[in-house]
Amino acid sequence: MGLEIERKFLVRGDGWRGLGETVRIVQGYVSVRPEGVVRVRIEAARALLTLKGANSGLTRSEWEYPIPVADAEQLLAQLCPAPLISKNRTRIHTGALVWEIDEFLDANAGLIIAEIELPTEDHPFARPDWLGEDVSADPRYTNSNLQARPFKSWGASPHD
Repeated sequence: MGLEIERKFLVRGDGWRGLGETVRIVQGYVSVRPEGVVRVRIEAARALLTLKGANSGLTRSEWEYPIPVADAEQLLAQLCPAPLISKNRTRIHTGALVWEIDEFLDANAGLIIAEIELPTEDHPFARPDWLGEDVSADPRYTNSNLQARPFKSWGASPHD
């Protein structure tokens, strides 16, 4: 079992653009329950099945397994409710840590989130000037919730 310790922030401006490699991601959820989620993801030419436990602070258990892309396409089409999550992810390496900037598309267009995985919950990290509000504790910004209630349905303000 692995652990995921993640901080999540809104992104301000375009200062992050051009700083890393970008890849297209399409993902959906086979199961979303308070105890955890089962996610299917296609990222470029690879596919993953991921199981994540419930959050305890910023930490949760995580298991991830590669699967054939053709299987992932079938799972997304047959078992994952619409709308699927589509996004462009840019990875920006900063020393031993990596920022993942997700620019959401389709039903979540207009939302840009920066995530960083940390070795411990209190691990220090540099805050780039394009980093906005910390939304780590706001469940609306989880991908599984964005599938159930897309960003475009939130109204004029993300704080509606």
